[in-house]
Amino acid sequence: MPIAQVNGVGIHYEVAGTGFPLVWAHEWGGCSASWDPQVRCLARYYRVITYDARGYPPSEVPVTDEAYSQEIAVADLYGLLLHLGISEAYVGGLSMGGSTSLNFAISHPDVVKALIIASSGAGSSNREQFEADMLGMIHKLESTGVEAVADTFARGPTRVQLLRKDPKAWREFYNNFVQRSPIGLAQCVQQVILRRKTVYELEAQLRQVEAPTLIMVGDEDEPCIEPGIFMKRSIPHSGMTFFPQSGHLLNLEEPELFNRSVLDFLSLAEKGKWPGD
Repeated sequence: MPIAQVNGVGIHYEVAGTGFPLVWAHEWGGCSASWDPQVRCLARYYRVITYDARGYPPSEVPVTDEAYSQEIAVADLYGLLLHLGISEAYVGGLSMGGSTSLNFAISHPDVVKALIIASSGAGSSNREQFEADMLGMIHKLESTGVEAVADTFARGPTRVQLLRKDPKAWREFYNNFVQRSPIGLAQCVQQVILRRKTVYELEAQLRQVEAPTLIMVGDEDEPCIEPGIFMKRSIPHSGMTFFPQSGHLLNLEEPELFNRSVLDFLSLAEKGKWPGD
């Protein structure tokens, strides 16, 4: 099992395929295995890198508050690429991983050749309700553990679409989630998700992103729709696609559409034909 020592923490990663690097950052409820449908397809064309963020075994799980932040998540991704000898890559992520990827593009524009942001921006709108929901999640994780919140979380209004479309994939998602560390999950909510800047607060930085950018949102993923449109309007060389009757877990709900969208986007970007290039 490959482990990179990054910023004092062991980060588990996997590499599949050859070619130009394409790295994926996972969401809060997922892990590196969440990208399996993409690895199986995209490793035919690219050197695909997936990893488990700090707090997600088999990566290490620091217990202190100071070990987690959006900036540290960005630094971990940068350190992992340095460990792999990668100076330039396509960078993508979903939800929490999409926020990491976006902030990575802001902090390291010379590394990001193209950017993929999926199901990201939750908490930018309806902030008061979002914070109340997240604090409630932290309390349940710390008091009762992961299994006590798993069913409600996995059947939530932006995740039930996966259950409707693909019960087996939903069960795999559920089984993976209950194996997560309650400490890591709670720390990522408290120190990363609740403390990161909203996409609206990043407006000036978004306008400076030069990489070709693909934004993907499910049309039933209400918390991410307005932030997604805002990113589309703010990032100069961006395009946006909506997935019909889809929620938050786009890469699992609609893997073929997700993969095709990514391949079409990267093909245009590689040829310099992505509008705005």
